[in-house]
Amino acid sequence: MSGTPGAIRFVGAGDLWHRLAAGAAPDAHALLTLDEWTARREVWPASVPVGVIVPNAVDVELLASELARWSLVALQFPKWTDGRAYSQARLLRTRLRYGGEVRATGEVLVDMVPLLQRSGFDAALLRDDQDLAAAQRALRFFAGHYQGDVQQPRPLFARIRA
Repeated sequence: MSGTPGAIRFVGAGDLWHRLAAGAAPDAHALLTLDEWTARREVWPASVPVGVIVPNAVDVELLASELARWSLVALQFPKWTDGRAYSQARLLRTRLRYGGEVRATGEVLVDMVPLLQRSGFDAALLRDDQDLAAAQRALRFFAGHYQGDVQQPRPLFARIRA
């Protein structure tokens, strides 16, 4: 499902992605901070899948040259009221054409799930106190939207006239 906007996978136990211990050799499905990636990118084998945690204050357009090497971009919500990661996800999907997994991490609440889906996220790590069943129900609340989004870029009036 990676790279397929429109469906959200909820991350839980058994997730392949893991933090890499300091000084450890490159390992498949390692999840690095942006600083760790910057320090290791020259020696990271191209054949080893890597994920990078991108802070929400980073301009993702400046990372365009790196994206082809990343299998996962984990965007952070330090507070549920801080929505900069929504914009980052949309830019990754629409402007930068990133096809890997875009994952929401941090203060990710059930109420955010429909907008995560519309913005281009395809995976979410819910905050520990959030209910998975409620998050799955939230994806069925709205059958469609008037505005365009990552899933359907044309607004409703343009879809009707076509």
